[in-house]
Amino acid sequence: MLHLILFLVFAAVCVGGAVNLLLQTHPINSALSLVVVMGALAVEYLLLGAEFVAAVQVIVYAGAIMVLFVFVIMLLNAGEEEHTQGSRVAWLLGLPAMLAITVIICGAVLLHSDDKVSLGALPGPPEKIAQLLFHEFLLPFEVTSILVLIAIMGAVVLAARPESTPEANKEAR
Repeated sequence: MLHLILFLVFAAVCVGGAVNLLLQTHPINSALSLVVVMGALAVEYLLLGAEFVAAVQVIVYAGAIMVLFVFVIMLLNAGEEEHTQGSRVAWLLGLPAMLAITVIICGAVLLHSDDKVSLGALPGPPEKIAQLLFHEFLLPFEVTSILVLIAIMGAVVLAARPESTPEANKEAR
C-alpha cells in the first residue's frame, strides 16, 4: 500500500513539474522544472524495481543532458518568452486529439488493470545492458553523441557576436 501511495505522490509531482514546465516564461525555470520531472521519474523507476534505469535517469538525463540544456540556454542568453494566443488549428485539432488519446489510454489501463506490470523488456543485469549498448547498439549510441555535439556547435554559432568589419569601424567613427 505504501508503494502505491508513493507512486501516486511522485506521479503527481511529475505531472505538476510538467505543467509548470509549460507555464513558465523564462527558459531557465522551464529547465529546472524538467529536472523535477526527471527526478520524479527516477523515483517512479525505483518504486517499480528498476534501480539501473533510475540511476541512468538521474546520471544521464537529470545530470548531463540538463546541464547541456542549461548551458545552451545561458549561451544563447534567452530572455523571457512572449505568450501568444496560439494557433486556431492547434486548438481545433489538438484538443480533440488530446482527449481521444486520453480516452484510449484510460481504456487500455482499465481493460488491463488486472495484468501485472513487469520490466521484462530489460535484458538483465547492468553488464548485459552495457554489452548491448557498447557492442550491438554502438552506432546509434555514437550517432546520438555526434548529434548532441552538433547541437552544441550550433548554439555556439548562434550565440557568437558578429566580428567587427573595417566598414563597420569606419561608420562608427
